[in-house]
Amino acid sequence: MAEELYFIKTNPTIAKINLYNKLSREEENILKFLQPEAKNTLETIKEKIKDSVEALTQEELLLIFQWFHKVYSSDHEETKTQLFINGIDLFYEIPTNVHAENFLQILSDYEKLLKQDMNYIVDSKNFNQFLIYGIFLTEMVNRKQHPDNILCEYLKPDNQSLYLLAEDQCGVKDFDPNIIPDLQHYFNDLYDLTKFYKGSIIKLENQ
Repeated sequence: MAEELYFIKTNPTIAKINLYNKLSREEENILKFLQPEAKNTLETIKEKIKDSVEALTQEELLLIFQWFHKVYSSDHEETKTQLFINGIDLFYEIPTNVHAENFLQILSDYEKLLKQDMNYIVDSKNFNQFLIYGIFLTEMVNRKQHPDNILCEYLKPDNQSLYLLAEDQCGVKDFDPNIIPDLQHYFNDLYDLTKFYKGSIIKLENQ
């Protein structure tokens, strides 16, 4: 069960220099954190970063993430700053497990409907389409509380197929109305933060 959900943009060029150097410079520290098989794991991670930070598996990236969180445990903003300096931009978080789980469930249903597997690294265009679907879906469920969703109305003309897909799901799925306003907020935020972005987006689950 995901306790937190992180959304990340990467800068492989910066990571190739800064993150690689940081891991090399602080090798003794990180080796203690990576036990067991620490040396092999670290060498694998460093070799992949030299190629591209996006070559890391979800587990390897999560190890780096957890290490940064441990090193800068007293200050979450400093953790984010240090990650950014090293080519990993943590641009959004869904911090509670109930919201993370429901977000992931909507994503899972969407993947099944489209027969499309969005791995933990996803093209921004595909991710954007999912977010639009999520905006439509949560707006439909939440319509009684907030009948006027300007963003939904703005997106609807150019995304009719996604709107109809959300409408079908809304009719067959039961949603907890108490968490829908928060989920709606997450979908809207993520759309605003990624609508003009052309790179890959990483979805990282911290369990």
